Amino acid sequence: MTNEELKMLLNLHKANKRKLQLMVAALLILLIVCFTACIFVGSVDLDFKTAIDALMGKASWSQNQIVRDIRTPRLICAAAVGASLSVAGMAMQALFKNPMASPSVLGISSGASFGAALYIAVGYGMFQMAYGASLCAFLMAALTMFLVYALAYQKRGVNTLMLLLAGMAISALFSGLTSTIEFFSDADTVNSIVFWMLGSFEGSNWIDVKVILIPAIIGMILILINARELNIISAGEGKARALGVNVKNVRIMLLIGSSILVASSVSICGVISFVGLIIPHIFRTLGGPDHKYLAPMCILGGALFMIIVDTVARSIMPPHELPVGVITSLIGAPFFIYIMRTKKKEIWSS
Repeated sequence: MTNEELKMLLNLHKANKRKLQLMVAALLILLIVCFTACIFVGSVDLDFKTAIDALMGKASWSQNQIVRDIRTPRLICAAAVGASLSVAGMAMQALFKNPMASPSVLGISSGASFGAALYIAVGYGMFQMAYGASLCAFLMAALTMFLVYALAYQKRGVNTLMLLLAGMAISALFSGLTSTIEFFSDADTVNSIVFWMLGSFEGSNWIDVKVILIPAIIGMILILINARELNIISAGEGKARALGVNVKNVRIMLLIGSSILVASSVSICGVISFVGLIIPHIFRTLGGPDHKYLAPMCILGGALFMIIVDTVARSIMPPHELPVGVITSLIGAPFFIYIMRTKKKEIWSS
């Protein structure tokens, strides 16, 4: 390679780096603007001055409640869940080298749903506890992660194909168990379980914000510190090992991080499908496969997407509210078909 060719490559790399940095900055600005705008919108629309006064606690009692105790924590929860599911999906797609991979591929969402359904069906009659359904969902999600990993573990380590198959099997098992609970439950219990599984941020409050933020930060850190390793693993695990990457440890950290993110998300809002599929795919297509930039784009883009979807869900037909999971499914299903049709054209290596 001549000096001129090397110089040209370096200039291209710098130009691409600047483009990615601008994309991240633009997403951050757009997220802040959208978050602020969505505070004004809902079943009760507020003007700018009233919303600002309510944030400061200077509006009427009802307006203060709407802005400070209902919409603001709800938007924070939506942003945290969207970011969590998106970055978890990004990690799964890179780890499995499959554009159709998503957090639910390991059965974590199904396990969490079963935990919540079990508490809703029998827990109320046995004991009362704050956020019992959320706690059971989180514990079952963690148990599912370890169960899937144990089933896929072999003497030489964990095979990716075995991991996927184990996830599918465990997902089917817990889906069947959840359906069994519904079959033997009364109408009110079935309605509660179905509402949980549809996914919604209705009723989110500042306690939910605390519940989601700490696990979200921990899970994201576990994935972000392995961004470089993700770039290498995406090109092939054999190459990664040759370059000195401890694939086993990286895989474990990614699985734990993704499981924490999915479990904490499901524990406060139920099952919301396809977010971990849609957002990583869009930004991988727009920005390329460099996870140093793809990860923050997924975090910001996922938060932005979920805020918009939740605002639509609570505003489209007031005073009733459409579950967020219904909207993401309506968007995600055709998107999934699109990926199936075009996956050969996707860029998976730098």
